[in-house]
Amino acid sequence: MADHVSLSVPDESTCFDDDGRPKRSGTVWTASAHIITAVIGSGVLSLPWATAQLGWIAGPSVLLLFSAVTCYTCSFLSDCYRTGDQLTGRRNYTYMDVVRSNLGDVHVKICGVIQYVNLVGVAISYTIASSISMVAVKRSNCFHNNGHDHASCNISSTPYKIMFGVLEIVLSQILNFDQISWLSIVAALMSFTYKTIGLGLGVAKVVQTGKIQGSISTGNEIDKVWKSFQALGAIASAYSYSLILIEIQDTLIKSPSAEAKTMKKATRISLVVTTVLNMLCGCFGYAAFGDQSPENLLTGFGFDDPYWLLDIANVAAVIHQVGAYQVSCQTLFAFVEKKAAEWYPDSNIITTEIDIPIHRCKPFKLNFFRLIWRTIFVIATTFISVLMPSFNNIVDILEAFAFWPLTVYFPIKMYVVKKNIPKWSGRWICLQLLSGACLVISIAIAVGSFAGLVSDLKAYKPFK
Repeated sequence: MADHVSLSVPDESTCFDDDGRPKRSGTVWTASAHIITAVIGSGVLSLPWATAQLGWIAGPSVLLLFSAVTCYTCSFLSDCYRTGDQLTGRRNYTYMDVVRSNLGDVHVKICGVIQYVNLVGVAISYTIASSISMVAVKRSNCFHNNGHDHASCNISSTPYKIMFGVLEIVLSQILNFDQISWLSIVAALMSFTYKTIGLGLGVAKVVQTGKIQGSISTGNEIDKVWKSFQALGAIASAYSYSLILIEIQDTLIKSPSAEAKTMKKATRISLVVTTVLNMLCGCFGYAAFGDQSPENLLTGFGFDDPYWLLDIANVAAVIHQVGAYQVSCQTLFAFVEKKAAEWYPDSNIITTEIDIPIHRCKPFKLNFFRLIWRTIFVIATTFISVLMPSFNNIVDILEAFAFWPLTVYFPIKMYVVKKNIPKWSGRWICLQLLSGACLVISIAIAVGSFAGLVSDLKAYKPFK
């Protein structure tokens, strides 16, 4: 890993920040939109199923617990954005820069592997999820016109994964985070749209039946235990965004307060919003369907009508996943392009930017390396998604791989170093106990998710 490089200028201006880079324009609201776009994915629609695996007591309790842990540890991570003083210290542009500044190169390499493997997996999972939503629209209309037993309503998801991939090839040429704020805002609005529809349909079903489904606790069968572990992964993924937190924080303007203070506010706003939505979706979906809750509230056909409303919800889900793919992958794109420029500074293919005029808009900056590598990346993730059978299990495995190190271990360890918390002090012991408990949870998620994936692979036939 190359050493952290920072440009310094004597004074800030109206055009440049204290590190010599163009003036940042992000606010608490754009940061909140980025977080909501990354966090409130279609995985939230599996929360009724997750709640069903845990029961009425454990389900909502775990939802609240993961929210609290994420908020707590992400505040530690926000404090590490600058090395030294929160207003004048050196900036760390990525999660890996933060780890390097506080923990050294060995931890950086471990962090890099975990973070970027996870981002590749996230891209694959969004491709799978979007195709499921597109297939659901097609099947919903087919069922409405022909009935639920019609043979033509069995539809392959492969063409829809390819369609999503083609669109992402185009959008992946957007240069960086600052230029996708509009996409995050649109995606966040779409996310609210389909969550609201799913919630509304759950409430309507409870009102229609006049009773609340579900049980207080879960059973003891071994299959139920594996599914309970998977449920923990589904809930954890509903709050996971720490792997791109620093990149989001790096878009924020410094005034009127330090970036860490603004980021903490955005985190609180976003997690309050997501927790309320998660609780409502999870609880009302479980109340509507009980132990028979589908793995996806909108695509599992727990609801049949109104079919047009389901179509709107699933289209909104696709639009959200289009934006979420870009929010997540920009970090990986920037890392690869930065390293390529460091390794081959004299290569015209890597460093040359060509301005392509666009009528009434800023010129589009074409870079051949960016065009080629990002296109190859999208094609590769699309192909892998075709081979994978299940959205939920893929997401759960990713969460098992990343939740403990990126959301808990590294933030806590860096906070201990930054604040010089004495070893074996009361606070140090409490933080280590929290980290250890979350490690146990991650192991449980991994065991349950691999068991579920193996079961799905036995019946799955790619390209069909």
